[in-house]
Amino acid sequence: MSPGLKLVFEAWPYLLAFVVGVLIPRRQGLFERIAIGVVAALAVLLVMGLWPDKAAAADAPTPKEWPNLLNVIVFLPIFGSISVLFLPRQSPKLLRRFTMLVLGLDFLASLWLLGVPMTSGWHFQYIREWLPTFGIRYHVAVDGVSTWLVLLSTFTTPIAAYVSFGSLKTRTKDLCFSLLLLHGAMLGAFVSLDLFLFYVFWELMLVPMIILIGIWGGVEKIKAAYKFFLYTMAGSVLMLAAILYMVWTHKEIAGFVTFDYLALKNLVLPKTAALLCFGAFLLAFIIKVPMFPLHTWLPDAHVQAPTGGSIILAAVLLKLGTYGYIRFCMGMFAGPAWSAAANLAGLAVGGGVLYGALVAWKQDDVKRLVAYSSVAHMGFVMLGLFAATRAGVEGALLQMVNHGISTGALFLLVGVIYDRRHTREVREFGGLAKVMPVYAALFVLVTMSSIGVPGTNGFVGEFMVIMGAFVSLPLGSHGQLQAVLATTGVILAAVYMLSLVQKMFFGPLSNPKNANLPDLNVRETLALAPLIALIFVLGLFPNVFLDRARDSVASVIEGYQEGRKAYMGMEPGAAAKLRPRKGGNLETGYPEPPKPGGETGKKEPAPTAALDQAPPAGGAR
Repeated sequence: MSPGLKLVFEAWPYLLAFVVGVLIPRRQGLFERIAIGVVAALAVLLVMGLWPDKAAAADAPTPKEWPNLLNVIVFLPIFGSISVLFLPRQSPKLLRRFTMLVLGLDFLASLWLLGVPMTSGWHFQYIREWLPTFGIRYHVAVDGVSTWLVLLSTFTTPIAAYVSFGSLKTRTKDLCFSLLLLHGAMLGAFVSLDLFLFYVFWELMLVPMIILIGIWGGVEKIKAAYKFFLYTMAGSVLMLAAILYMVWTHKEIAGFVTFDYLALKNLVLPKTAALLCFGAFLLAFIIKVPMFPLHTWLPDAHVQAPTGGSIILAAVLLKLGTYGYIRFCMGMFAGPAWSAAANLAGLAVGGGVLYGALVAWKQDDVKRLVAYSSVAHMGFVMLGLFAATRAGVEGALLQMVNHGISTGALFLLVGVIYDRRHTREVREFGGLAKVMPVYAALFVLVTMSSIGVPGTNGFVGEFMVIMGAFVSLPLGSHGQLQAVLATTGVILAAVYMLSLVQKMFFGPLSNPKNANLPDLNVRETLALAPLIALIFVLGLFPNVFLDRARDSVASVIEGYQEGRKAYMGMEPGAAAKLRPRKGGNLETGYPEPPKPGGETGKKEPAPTAALDQAPPAGGAR
């Protein structure tokens, strides 16, 4: 076969997808159609590029990991936010283009993470001493769990910024600074393996989010910003106290101070201390998720935040709570987490899935309805984590990404109608499908995704969570009942979402103010296109996602079970102890005690090199 003919055969799926995208009915011009065609071709490229191929993977050489990749991903937007301060405020177009360039480059850099098989262990690990006197290191790495959350952030934040630049025309410099700083802080929290570093990024996120709500928010923006700040800070302070207690305990046992996660997760605390530390971490994370009854800040924050802020809040910021539970609560406090799992799962189902759905059903404000639906969907995520089965945790991780895509798209669509009517009251609409057919079609499609219709991304994650809860050991005899009740939540989701669709888009066009509303413009269409594409990619090809997370999820569950056994083996009144090191990929980068001369242990020839007994992580060289 000639090279040209071979190229045609290899490229035909991408060409076909591009042609289908271009052949949509002409609306805003050729540029819009070409852009949609490119998005369709990229969606096919994503599926084919990530399709699991065990035979090819076994024969292929292990890709080399660049140790500075995570530094680039985290600090490119942070340095970009600082650079914005030196750009002229009088040039809003320059500020917007610079921000989009930085976010675009960051997204492209994050795609490099997909070039390495996510085997068990840490990848793209980078370690440098930061404050050695206090045992603080700059330690970052990713695994199959955090990789997808990093990519979710780098994917959705540019969309949120692009949408924001279409509707927010004041204080552009402040907006660009806030978006970039928030983006960098979120990424830093996802990759930090030093608890001090994690806490710095965790708190840094508060500042730009408060600015977004407090400056560009709605009528009660100041109240919503303060409420968000106070709730988050209340949990954060207790988490800091627990971190300091664990660091002090480690020093008493091992003889040196460290904030490193790899060392602190080997601590086996007395049962009372473990329960209190678990409670402190849990409170910080369930506030961020949020879970009932600590959820009341979320509807206010969503309703008052601008559209871009709501997209980031739903797509990424809430996931820091669920990620924190996986990494720190399950990783460091397996015993208390196991003991509390059944009760917490009941709270997630009753106070999250069911309560969130029922309250959403009674809302008259479209944005507040979507906010409460977010509480219900995050209840599914937490149920999967509390179940602690392979299906449950994988389903929860998939549902984190699904929720970011579907709910992010819903908030974007709500922002579209608000920009035209400056109201979100359901009674103000009706019959919109007659004047905004494309908008109506996409809203219905995203609604199907949010409900969890088979073929869309929402179905697979919820199904896996329910199956995982049904056979969960930590949930015990309650798991089956909780799985059935969670299924009821799916039915309620269909009730409130389809009810909203019927009231907004069908029936007579009774309000004359809606008679001449324009349909989606080019900016809105291009922002929605990649979200719509991923709804079908993850709905039809979930293994593209699950295959890369599988080994890391297995490691999380194995560590969870081992930690629980160590906790149960503690005698009443026994002192804290350290579990023996196992070595292997999961302990690559384990901190060593300082040498008498004040230097830390063994020098690292390279940032990703193992420390003493730990072999290199899978794929690292």
